[in-house]
Amino acid sequence: MEEDGIRIRGVYERSDVKVRRQEGMELAKGFLGEEFPTLVRIEENGVQYEVDVKDGQKTGFFLDQKYNRLAIRRLCKDAKVLDCFTHTGSFALNAGIAGAKSVIGVDSSQLAVDQAAKNARLNGLEDRVQFLCEDVFALLPKLEEKGEKFDVVILDPPAFTKSRNSVKNAVKGYREINLRAMRLVKDGGFLATCSCSHFMTYELFTRTIAQAARNVHKRLRQVEYRTQAPDHPILWAADESYYLKFYIFQVVNDR
Repeated sequence: MEEDGIRIRGVYERSDVKVRRQEGMELAKGFLGEEFPTLVRIEENGVQYEVDVKDGQKTGFFLDQKYNRLAIRRLCKDAKVLDCFTHTGSFALNAGIAGAKSVIGVDSSQLAVDQAAKNARLNGLEDRVQFLCEDVFALLPKLEEKGEKFDVVILDPPAFTKSRNSVKNAVKGYREINLRAMRLVKDGGFLATCSCSHFMTYELFTRTIAQAARNVHKRLRQVEYRTQAPDHPILWAADESYYLKFYIFQVVNDR
């Protein structure tokens, strides 16, 4: 790796996801070898981030959305953007880099929001990219009551279901946030929405979004459908590897 200009400082194991217990494996977390600072600076698509490999998301960063973050950029110039479930601000910062007029990123984790704000400052975007620590399910109705409208709304929620037993409740959750988001999109604006659960299949996710649109009398024009980045390959012999579904729609009032 040294000849490629990459120096590995060390390895920090994050085998601490609870699903390991279902396979009879122990949870493990810690340095493998010499210790090093676990707040690491990275760059993706020209955006800089500080990533917490010790206490952040399992890899410290959601790498599978790399090209989906690029896909929303062309929608965001001079736009008013709402990024829901922003984590450490990746979609919000890409909107800001693209020239959005204003961006609000929302997450229920104060730790994530604090890190997102640091990342905005790191990229010189703190003047137009702001972050709120709020429950998205509670915030969206409040914004609707206030009459707020956005040019672009982004929904990147965590997996609402990690087992077949909870798919029914997950459908309700996805339908709720999507219909709320559609009401907040200006007529002719855009909704980027995704699911990262392989139990929420392409067919089920698509049907759920269609139901949400009918419920709020919106017509959807599909602009793009995407999956995960190529370094998270979809294996046809392993259904669970096809997990990320990412839609971009233009949202139009159903006249």
